[in-house]
Amino acid sequence: MSNLDVEAVDDIDAPTGVDAPEYVLYGGKGGVGKTTCAAATALASARDGTATLVVSTDPAHSLSDTLETDIPAEPTRIREDIPLYAAEIDPEAAMGEGPLGMEDDALGGLGGMLGGGGPMGDAGGPMGGDASEENPIGGEDGLLGGSMPGADEAAAMRLLLDYTDDDRFDRVVIDTAPTGHTLRLLELPETMDSMVGTILKLRERFSGMMDSMKGMFGGGDDVDTEAGIQDLEELSERIERLRAILRDPTRTDFRIVMVPETLSVMESERLLAQLTDFEIPVSTIVVNRVMQDPSEVLGREVDIPGPNTDHCEFCARRWEVQQEALARAQDLFRGHEVRRVPLFADEVHGEGLLSVVAACLD
Repeated sequence: MSNLDVEAVDDIDAPTGVDAPEYVLYGGKGGVGKTTCAAATALASARDGTATLVVSTDPAHSLSDTLETDIPAEPTRIREDIPLYAAEIDPEAAMGEGPLGMEDDALGGLGGMLGGGGPMGDAGGPMGGDASEENPIGGEDGLLGGSMPGADEAAAMRLLLDYTDDDRFDRVVIDTAPTGHTLRLLELPETMDSMVGTILKLRERFSGMMDSMKGMFGGGDDVDTEAGIQDLEELSERIERLRAILRDPTRTDFRIVMVPETLSVMESERLLAQLTDFEIPVSTIVVNRVMQDPSEVLGREVDIPGPNTDHCEFCARRWEVQQEALARAQDLFRGHEVRRVPLFADEVHGEGLLSVVAACLD
């Protein structure tokens, strides 16, 4: 093949459109390249006129760097020529409104009584101390106060709910947080149901104390516990609706990203099993940073530097290790599409290499 047949990065035809449902989630262990895959897919999706939102819920944001533009916390159009929108969710900032998006005293004083920030929320209060099975929402680490377990996930979930209900977008591509955080998001409906039930029981237990408590601590204004309960129940219903979307293979594709190493394969196997338990459809496994010539991966000659396994002993040995992991992945993930993305000499950011990644995922 002559040099005239070799495509430079800038000459590679960028994929136009993607064969995917309306929600595409990239998940896996931290640092495997989920952001790169999400950005590449979103770019390709928007090129055929599909209004596409790419969202990062990973606290270690790198979407801005990958797309080479500042991305705010709210969905914003970042390209004039194609309908591409982006947002980097900041769970800590979202929690400034309360992790559930409610007013500080939406639980009618129960939030303060039951832990964290309220007059009875310290160790000296009736429900003070550490959270436990007997006191699941009290104390500094309880469900209502302090560093509520899953609070950052709850905040991210609340924002994701807003985006999936937003009719501006025909497709939403999500760069999820590392594996454990993603799975905790999917467990939130049960957590919310438990929280609502516990609050209702405690409201009955303490209903006779509320007036005296307000008098003791100067809380003379009426409080609306019912509104707080309704907020929690509404949020739980919305989360359940999102989970139904995530379980629908005609609407959602969860794509597991891994690198060709034994530990990453094992992590991905566990994630697939957990997602199967949650009934989340997984059709694609992406193996990133493969030490294979990019031309071989793409199936055509491209002018992109690749590893020289013939003259580089280190490259040859690493390729042997990767081939073992790839063989195991092909066996474990039989029945799924296994896509390979090569290890590039340069960092993947900007439209050139992202188009190459999108071509590998196509």
